[in-house]
Amino acid sequence: MSRNVAKPRSSMPRLRKPTAADGAQIWSLVKSCKPLDENSMYCNLIQAEHFSDTCVVAELDGEIVGWISGHLIPAKQELFVWQVAVGEKARGLGLGKKMLFELIERDVCDDITHLKTTITEDNDASWGLFKSFTRALGGELTDEPHYERDTHFDGHHDTEHMVTITVPEPRALANAA
Repeated sequence: MSRNVAKPRSSMPRLRKPTAADGAQIWSLVKSCKPLDENSMYCNLIQAEHFSDTCVVAELDGEIVGWISGHLIPAKQELFVWQVAVGEKARGLGLGKKMLFELIERDVCDDITHLKTTITEDNDASWGLFKSFTRALGGELTDEPHYERDTHFDGHHDTEHMVTITVPEPRALANAA
């Protein structure tokens, strides 16, 4: 009697730069990670292709289970993180923080002095992630209302706070990770 033996699952997702072929899986992951705002599949495809140097996917057994989209802010030494998504299968592994470190340790981010993101006041998971990341990094975190409910969102979305994390000099980063 032959038995099908399941291939053992990897314990930790592999982190890598995304490709355009990842766009549909990224879109599905973001859709499954409420309360993240959904973008179009085309937007995620463009992010994966055009901004691969400042985006990260986490892949576990051929499935994308984590995603960070980001970009360098023009004419500044700042990285803006747009979205962080961690799928249900990969939660509890510290994956969000690992992906953030993967991103800021890339050559393209050598000169950044700040990491920025926006977070609504009630998004406890994001606040927890970025505060934990800041502690591990040895940086400083500040925030202030930025995109406001009535001024920018016509009352349709909660105010987004601009979170600014000071990134220490590269030699300090090696000790933080």
